[in-house]
Amino acid sequence: MKAIKWIKNILDRLLVGVSMTALLAMILIIIYQVFSRQLFQHTPSWAEELSIILFVWTSFLGIAYGFKARLHIGVSFLVDMFPTKLQDAMDFLAKILIIIFGIVLVVYGWKFTVIMGGSTLAGTGLQSSYLYAAIPVTGIFVLLYGIELLFSKGLHQEYNDEIDVDALDAVEDRRA
Repeated sequence: MKAIKWIKNILDRLLVGVSMTALLAMILIIIYQVFSRQLFQHTPSWAEELSIILFVWTSFLGIAYGFKARLHIGVSFLVDMFPTKLQDAMDFLAKILIIIFGIVLVVYGWKFTVIMGGSTLAGTGLQSSYLYAAIPVTGIFVLLYGIELLFSKGLHQEYNDEIDVDALDAVEDRRA
């Protein structure tokens, strides 16, 4: 069990690290593109395409991170009206659907990535499969996080709408 947690920890860090690196690279490329266009009246042909690739990867990996951190929106007002056993059954069904979604992303994303491997992107000359590989990679993470969700109660973070009086007092004390 310790080895599984160690591997999961590495995968979690890899997901966040790759996502943040891609986001930073995308921002720097767009800044470079804007400055080169404004200052030198020249836009590199690769800049827009590469920023799109990085945006796609960041977005898809964000989907997986959303499942990991339980950040996806859940409308539970109807489910909350049901008895506890039925709520638990619906929670389990939702987790199974997440796992199925991960499997679909892996299987069909891989097929699509292979199909697109024969074409190239015009601006960078990269194979189109580099863009579409985000689909099966995200599917692997969604599948893993879906399986992890099976072993925990609930699917979404619980938010408390009550005002934290102690926090308000602390803020007011700082102002004084």
